[in-house]
Parts: sequence; C-alpha cells; structure tokens
Amino acid sequence: MLKEYQADFHVHTVLSPCGDIIMTPQNIIDTAQARGIDILAVTDHNSAENLRVTMELAEESKIKIIPGMEVETKEGIHLIALFSDLEQVIDFQKIIYNNLPSVKNNEDLFGPQLITNNQDKFIDRLERLLLISANLSLEKIVNEVRQRNGVVYPAHIDRKEYSILTNLGFIPAEIDFPVLEVSKHASISDLYNRFPLLRSYQLVRASDAHYLHDIVPNLSLKLAEPTLEEILLAFRRESGREVEVIE
Repeated sequence: MLKEYQADFHVHTVLSPCGDIIMTPQNIIDTAQARGIDILAVTDHNSAENLRVTMELAEESKIKIIPGMEVETKEGIHLIALFSDLEQVIDFQKIIYNNLPSVKNNEDLFGPQLITNNQDKFIDRLERLLLISANLSLEKIVNEVRQRNGVVYPAHIDRKEYSILTNLGFIPAEIDFPVLEVSKHASISDLYNRFPLLRSYQLVRASDAHYLHDIVPNLSLKLAEPTLEEILLAFRRESGREVEVIE
C-alpha cells in the first residue's frame, strides 16, 4: 500500500560554511518534524561529516534521513547526490576529498565548518575549504555516485550561479537524470516557457536550507516506504509511485 510523504531533499548543517550557526542536526530534525516533513535529505557541501550524528539523532524522531551531499563539479555545477546508507556516502566522500584542492577555509570570509556530536555540541571544525569545486567532471561524479547505487541530479537549475543550465547551457541527455531540482521560489511554468527542453524532465523543488526558517515541505511523494529505491521510482513515476511539487 502506498503512503503519502512530505519531503525536503536539500538541507545544509553547520558543516557548510554558508549555513547558519544554529543549523545543528537536532535543531534541523526538530524543525522538520514540527513542519510536517517525513523525509529529509542532508546535503552539505562536498562533505558528509555530520551525517552519522544526524542519522543517529533522527532515530528518536519520526524523520527519515536520506544521507546525501551537494557536490561541485570542475565545471562549477552543483549536483545533489543521495545514497541509501551512510557507508555509501562516506565512501563517496573519500573520492571527493581526494579531488578537492588543498585550500584552508577562511572563516572570516566563508564562515566556520563545524562538526557536532550527539548532544548537538560543536566538537571540531573542518579546516579544508568545502566551498570549492572538486577536480572531477560532471560525468565522472555521476558515475561515482551511481557505482554506489546513489541517485544524482543537478541542483537549483534556475539559478545564475552553479547551475547546469547557466554553465553548460543544456542538459546532457545521455546522463539521463531522473529529475532536475529548482529553487524554492522558482516558477516552474516560467521555466518551461524559457526552457522548453525542461518539459521532458520531472522537476522537483527543494529548500536549499541554510537557516531553520527555510526548512519546509517542498515535495509530496507516494511511496511504499521512505527509502531511496522508492524515491527513485517516484522520481521516474514508475510502479504507481508519484512525486508532486508543493506550491
């Protein structure tokens, strides 16, 4: 039997230097639960250091955490990568870390990159800069995600920065993205008018939350259970699974 789930698949913690200082795992979980979210993907920039704690804390809630990452390709394109379990994303993180330029984070310029514990306290900070592109192509990153049974698709395609449409000018058909993400304030009808090619793709909305007030349900999905396998079926509208943008 299929059930309806409310979701947000693009949320940052305090690990992302652009994230607010109160974007700790427990605060995120509490906020998501209060706003009726059932499934939440945590997607920090080029890192998964806060995912283990987030997933452990979520076990005490009704929130299902999908482990993920927002990756920047060498073309300057942001991708959302989602995985079925923590081990897959940690393994993927090794590939990203090995291909990130060795640049130290400037906290005065970008903000701190904080790691938390199960008490929601800051226990460490990541010194290497995360707001930087990995030396990996779009195609290479897609392949690395899929080799780990992950789901990957372009983030905020409507934006002027870090967008596949802005940086490439087209969507490579051979990659066969299951969905394309648009920003929370984007007009989907306007995007269809501006880019007719998008009509052949399933568009999904996400908050790209860097502040607690940004976390809201953006998608409604019909799934048998809240797993990545079911989510992919919904993205592709297969086996009766569905996804709808919440306007």
